[in-house]
Amino acid sequence: MENWYKLHTTRNYAEANIIKGMLEENNIQVVMLNKLDSSYLAFGYIELFVPLHLKDMAKDLLNNAVND
Repeated sequence: MENWYKLHTTRNYAEANIIKGMLEENNIQVVMLNKLDSSYLAFGYIELFVPLHLKDMAKDLLNNAVND
């Protein structure tokens, strides 16, 4: 995925959706790539990608949300 930055990786689908929603509320496009195994959720991850030119803003928003 050229011109995209992997912002966050998790195994928690709810966490991924909360972060995605928070970023989209701040007008940051997000692509959520679900690589979790459908049979065994212990395998794989959910990855969140943002456009490369918005990575700093997205990182700041995520860090502020985690630290509050």
